[in-house]
Amino acid sequence: MTQASKFWDKHAVKYAASPIKDKAAYEYTLERTRSYLKPADQALEIGSGTGSTALLLAGDVARFTGTDISPEMTRIAREKAEGEGGGNLQFQVRTAMQAAEDAAGMDVVMGFNIFHLTENLEGILKTISGNLKPGALFITKTPCLGEPSIGLMRFAFAVLVPVLRLVGMAPFVRRLSFQELEAMITSAGFQIIETGSHPKMSRYIVARRA
Repeated sequence: MTQASKFWDKHAVKYAASPIKDKAAYEYTLERTRSYLKPADQALEIGSGTGSTALLLAGDVARFTGTDISPEMTRIAREKAEGEGGGNLQFQVRTAMQAAEDAAGMDVVMGFNIFHLTENLEGILKTISGNLKPGALFITKTPCLGEPSIGLMRFAFAVLVPVLRLVGMAPFVRRLSFQELEAMITSAGFQIIETGSHPKMSRYIVARRA
């Protein structure tokens, strides 16, 4: 078990019980994402956590697979799916790279609030792209804690996160800017077709496999 999976296992129950902080931004993200989903789609979510978003989007596609590094998060997600009758929905314990390797045959790969927590983001994006067929979609909303437009907050994150990691209170966090994230996605072989910032420190991106 990795340090990341141990961290998220420890926080899984609390995470599952936490309310959505910005419900308007979350609902808008769901709305924009749904506009790209088709009833025949095979969809994959990387970093599905306790399954809340997967449960809301699974009804818009033929098959939805949620993946997460945390066995405890995945256990909670499976319990939710059983309770809510998610017949076309499955959850698997996978690292982000393992999930990226599973992208073959998928019409849509998505990841929300996950990619800033991965240490090999460039490799993960290239693996997703390499496994997707041309025209398939990649959808993400990623907190960009190094984004200049968020002002002094980025300096606070630069100081606070390393300190919290030292005492086991924070996972690995990569401080990206919007420009850096978009450059990684295009370099991986995607064409960006939509961007937005809701909330302002997170970048919502829809990209098509070229």
